[in-house]
Amino acid sequence: MDRKAWTVVIACVAALGLWQWAYVQYYAPTPEQLAEQRRVAEQAQAAAATPTPASETPATPAVPAVTSAAPAPAAALPSVPRETQTVTTGLANFNFVSDAGGIATVELLDHLGENGANVSLNIPEALPIGALSEQAGTALGGFAATSPGAPNEAVFVLDQPDGLQIRKTYAVSETDQGKGNYTVSLTLDFTNAGANPVQRTGYFLSTGGAAPVHSTDMTIYTGFDWSRDGKTTFTDVNWFNESSIPLTGIELRAAQNFYEQKTDNIGWAASKNQYFVNILAVTEGDRGTSVWARRLDLLHAGDAEKKVLGIEGALGLPGFRLEPGQTKSWTFQIYSGPKDLGRLSKLGQGEQEVMHFGIFKWVSEILLYSMNALHSLLGNFAAAIIALTIIIKALLWPLQNKATDSMRRMAALSPKMTELREKYKDDPTKMNQELMKLYKDYGVNPFSGCFPMLIQIPIFFGFYSMLGTAIELRNSSFLWVKDLSQPDTVGHILGFPINILPLLMAATMLWQMQLTPKTGDAVQRRMFMFMPLIFILFAYNFASALSLYWTTQNIISVIQLYATRNKPLPVLEKKAVTQKKALEAGKGKKRRSGP
Repeated sequence: MDRKAWTVVIACVAALGLWQWAYVQYYAPTPEQLAEQRRVAEQAQAAAATPTPASETPATPAVPAVTSAAPAPAAALPSVPRETQTVTTGLANFNFVSDAGGIATVELLDHLGENGANVSLNIPEALPIGALSEQAGTALGGFAATSPGAPNEAVFVLDQPDGLQIRKTYAVSETDQGKGNYTVSLTLDFTNAGANPVQRTGYFLSTGGAAPVHSTDMTIYTGFDWSRDGKTTFTDVNWFNESSIPLTGIELRAAQNFYEQKTDNIGWAASKNQYFVNILAVTEGDRGTSVWARRLDLLHAGDAEKKVLGIEGALGLPGFRLEPGQTKSWTFQIYSGPKDLGRLSKLGQGEQEVMHFGIFKWVSEILLYSMNALHSLLGNFAAAIIALTIIIKALLWPLQNKATDSMRRMAALSPKMTELREKYKDDPTKMNQELMKLYKDYGVNPFSGCFPMLIQIPIFFGFYSMLGTAIELRNSSFLWVKDLSQPDTVGHILGFPINILPLLMAATMLWQMQLTPKTGDAVQRRMFMFMPLIFILFAYNFASALSLYWTTQNIISVIQLYATRNKPLPVLEKKAVTQKKALEAGKGKKRRSGP
């Protein structure tokens, strides 16, 4: 490699080290937090050694197992016997607890977590899904389980002193029962069984909580989403941090304990992590009037020094007044399962927006559907990604060839460009004018070599958004890669992870740069030199499937360049000369065909 290539390699390594340092700094807790976490972990271990009565057996913890670093100030539930009940859909077990009348956990039967157990949604530190409260963050307890009307139902009733009866009926439709789904309906009835009118200012209905599936998951994926009139608002756990102007220390906003928004016509709210989500959607009744969320500081049970950030939220319901004998009802659809675009799209209220594909949403969706279609044929997601990359490159092949020819024309023009730069080195304005005139005279577009790269950018970011949240790649392996949805770390050097595919990606980009015809355009050369640096920053700690895609497309581009590298440089003529020759050829042809 020449000196410029080595400069790029060194810059990539330096930037990678800086990125990893920032990554570790971002996640690492302070010494004070570590001390508090160790203290809480020791308390949790001591508590775990104490036998728990069978009637109060806690639900199976979420994955990863976490303990609260700062216990949430939730109101204590009334001292009533806790009963548990499970309703299954074939793909998930919804585990109910009676005291809060909600879903303590949702066990996904076909998804494995970090410790090899089934993924369990909702977390012990959060309220059960469907828990009701008059004040956000607390639970209205005292519900008692009653006999359901069908085997696929769970029913809970609470009678309040003023005559208001609250009844919750959770049900799996008979068409879904045993056939595989992640949805349960909740019918919420408020009935005035007393002799006097009753009035309530409103309630909060819990969406449950979410925590990262892997302790190394990026925090931007754990958050709370809600939708109003088809427009979705995204809030991740970093929103609760204080905000300041970088490098100045000027604080723009203090750290926040709660997130709350009051508005009308809220259709659904959701707590989510990178690949799974709990969604609470209004299907019948008045729509929500507010949303609420808070961040939960958790500990990874396997490593007390790892800080894990979780979140829980709630949907606010409007107040009402009931005369004796009147009933106020709502019906909700609860989805607790993977971020599966196909399933989410069928829920009917835009719930697929929790995928958060961004500005290249349409690209991400096309790529996802295409990848799944190829997987159904090939049976392997890595093979599907490689095949999809080949198809994309085949479609772009003519454009790439045209761009390569244009760059070869630029290379042929390079001596003349060097002469102009030397001649007008003291007059940059004149030099640029002459360069533009030179391009025009010889019919060369100095930026045409960038067009294929510009087209690849939406595809790259479409893959980036899609692979960051789509459930399909979880636990899919390829060669040494154990999980295509995670970095392909094979080891560590001084705590620094060694991820092979991103390094191969950068190497193949440098290889491609070495084979690309050298042009005289300095802007284009500088842009190409920084591309490996930019791409490795995006991909190093990301899903290894992204690096697999980009490495494959780099290799195909290299093959394409090898196929054209031995062609001689084109002989350039000024457009005026070329047009004159064409005109003379046309006149000669006309004379030969004349009388």
